[in-house]
Amino acid sequence: MDDTSLEELLERLGFSAKEVDTYLAILQLGEAKASTIADESGVSKRYVYSIADRLSDRGFVEVNDHVVPTTIRAHPPEHVVNVLADNLEQMQPALESHFSESSPQTDQFEVVKSRVTVLKRIGTLLGQAKTEITLSVPHDILDEVKDDLRGALERDVLVLLLVTRVSEDMEVDFEGVASVGRAWAQPMPTMLTIDQTTGLVVPDEMLSRSNSSNRAIVFEQEQLGPVIVGSYLGNYFPMATERYVTEPTVLPKTYRNFRHTVLQAALHLRADRPIRARITGSDRLDNNAPTEIEGDIVDVRQSLIEPQTSSFPVENTLFIETADDTYSVGGEGAFIEDIEATTVELSAE
Repeated sequence: MDDTSLEELLERLGFSAKEVDTYLAILQLGEAKASTIADESGVSKRYVYSIADRLSDRGFVEVNDHVVPTTIRAHPPEHVVNVLADNLEQMQPALESHFSESSPQTDQFEVVKSRVTVLKRIGTLLGQAKTEITLSVPHDILDEVKDDLRGALERDVLVLLLVTRVSEDMEVDFEGVASVGRAWAQPMPTMLTIDQTTGLVVPDEMLSRSNSSNRAIVFEQEQLGPVIVGSYLGNYFPMATERYVTEPTVLPKTYRNFRHTVLQAALHLRADRPIRARITGSDRLDNNAPTEIEGDIVDVRQSLIEPQTSSFPVENTLFIETADDTYSVGGEGAFIEDIEATTVELSAE
């Protein structure tokens, strides 16, 4: 390590420029009088004494004031490093007692210029999904993402897939790559969201033309994700034709993704299979009040599968009849329902 790097490290430890010069002079001299150190460092003799006292308090030097004249001796580097390490170890419990752990808040955007990079980003993002994927993609791109979509379904991720540029007579194989698959003849942007927090938006021309000057945006922002999902489910998904719907899952099963819960509840009711739900969540008017209810699912409001029963495109609501009353239940951010669900266990009656 050169002197410049050492000076920078000392400054990171809180040394001033004069303290750095003084300490380096002491190191080079080993032990010396204040006047000698002052001449070597370019710092006044009076200031050398002041700096030496601070360095002594930190364990870097020893001030021999029992001799005349007073000398200042540098501690061996090994001793200094040990002192620093001991100080850090002593700090750790205090730091931990003041530390409030929280998830990192991300607010990231990336501009992607090439088609190849876009496809790589799609594959990477699909591989990261834990609960939910919404994806629109042109028909001629579908084969390039099928393996990643299969992997997501195997992880029990909800996959709402819209394939564009599909004429009425074209076949699209959705089985094994989607929970719900829809087709639309029109072009539209490629839109991907992962767990409502991460995703990308790609102009249609960027994937359909090799010489397009358009750019894609990759985002990771909790506030933007639900907006993209809302646009996808509210403006595009309803325009497409339902081509595939997965089979109802074997119950009992517990869900944290509320849209997945609603889909399965709707599938079971559509197949005339009565089901019950145990809801854990909070009262919408008092989020601090834990709530747990259990009862029969008597109605579902949704627009994920046909027939659509919601009063607006992104409505996802379960109606639970208990021994006491009938409650409306929504997912995270519920604003019209009685209860905001955290987890839902579905079971057969």
